[in-house]
Amino acid sequence: MRARAVALILLLAVFLAAPVFAAGEDRYGYIKVYDVDVQLDNGTANINVNYSVDESTRIIFFFFGKQDLKNKLMKILNYDEAKIQRIDLEGAEFTVNEAAVSYGDGIYWYPAHTFNVVIPNLTVRSPQVTRNFTMVREFPSGIGYFSLSEVPGRQD
Repeated sequence: MRARAVALILLLAVFLAAPVFAAGEDRYGYIKVYDVDVQLDNGTANINVNYSVDESTRIIFFFFGKQDLKNKLMKILNYDEAKIQRIDLEGAEFTVNEAAVSYGDGIYWYPAHTFNVVIPNLTVRSPQVTRNFTMVREFPSGIGYFSLSEVPGRQD
């Protein structure tokens, strides 16, 4: 009987540790990132992250809340001032105020940014252009854009 209990405990330990051993560059602990969508709006970046969490961790969220998930997502995004708008076990939305540098007259520069995991699909959208990247850890070079409310001749 004792051997069965030990075998069961070892099997359970292997089951819980297996996702860690199989961790890829698009994983951070128990989170596997699928895509990140950054929508630029004036100086603000609205970020939508789609991911999955390991099945073995879902019950922990039920009992202890999502604070660890929030912390890990903040670490993945690598923005100090990100504010969580929505979070669940499959995706989250963040807002980063002053993510872009303003040059006045509705002209902005969203600088290069490094994430702490490889992002399989990264999309960065400005009012003028959409850029798509695959398997990147960094948004390279940055992007300049004009605010739609400041475009000359535009009447809202």
